Amino acid sequence: MRKFSLSTLGPLAALILLIVVGALLNPNFLSAGNITNVLARSAFTGMIAIGMTFVITSGGIDLSVGSMAAFIAGMMILAMNALIPTLGIGVPLVLAGMAVALAVGLAAGFVNGALITRVGIEPFIVTLGTMGIFRSLVTWIADGGTLSLNFDARQFYRPVYYGGLFGIAWPIIVFAVTAVVGEVVMRHTRFGRHIEAIGSNDKVARYSAVNVENTRLMAYVFLGLLVGLATILYVPRLGSASGSTGLLWELEAIAAVIIGGTALKGGYGRVWGTVVGVLILSLIDNILNLADLVSPYLNGAIQGVIIVLAVVLQRGKSTAEGR
Repeated sequence: MRKFSLSTLGPLAALILLIVVGALLNPNFLSAGNITNVLARSAFTGMIAIGMTFVITSGGIDLSVGSMAAFIAGMMILAMNALIPTLGIGVPLVLAGMAVALAVGLAAGFVNGALITRVGIEPFIVTLGTMGIFRSLVTWIADGGTLSLNFDARQFYRPVYYGGLFGIAWPIIVFAVTAVVGEVVMRHTRFGRHIEAIGSNDKVARYSAVNVENTRLMAYVFLGLLVGLATILYVPRLGSASGSTGLLWELEAIAAVIIGGTALKGGYGRVWGTVVGVLILSLIDNILNLADLVSPYLNGAIQGVIIVLAVVLQRGKSTAEGR
């Protein structure tokens, strides 16, 4: 078992420090409404970040997840609007929309994974290309504007985001369940062990009878499926999709994974650390907005700085261990 170290406890300590700072800066920070809002809004990128943990642990990367979410949302809205005359407004329509979202997410993840594992193109190049393709497609379909879900369908669908169980919003519940499942899969299944083995040394993993190509492909398919799941919960929030939907979600997801302690070069991943990383980013954003310390337009810059610092710390740790 891995011993607790500064790299393990660091993200938790940072999270606790942020909670204390937030409470001191604004008395409303710890209110039930604010905490629920932070957790619900972080659920989308959180679920994507969990899938990203598997991809990065295997030695890959996916820059297309934000654009993929926009494309999935657009396809889901188009499908639901088209099915209203047949299915009417009700549960069958919502279930059909959810099925479309999961199917498109799975297909998009498969395309990324197949191009990487079957064609042999570098993950950075593949996902950089599909990032542009997905966002351009949804912008073209919307004719540069916005795709909107039928008003009555949106009203019926709203409880999927705004409703919940025992006072806990559905996005928070689904995020929590996804995190538990992801941690179990990473730590206690053959798939998780193979993911880490491939990221550590794919040649050694291949000699150990690990199907490297199929395992990497499944990592991208799993990520695409989680992007579809996140989109299912996101669409009822606004009831629309456009070329700006999911903007910078890939940055937030990658930042959360790195902050949480997953090795950027692959070989070791922490799903629970990714969850902590997601919460850290969400709390920083929330504190900056509540305290009005800097312009909200600089949040992306702050996240970028955090990514660079996290990578520098990882490299410093690797250098120290190599001595």
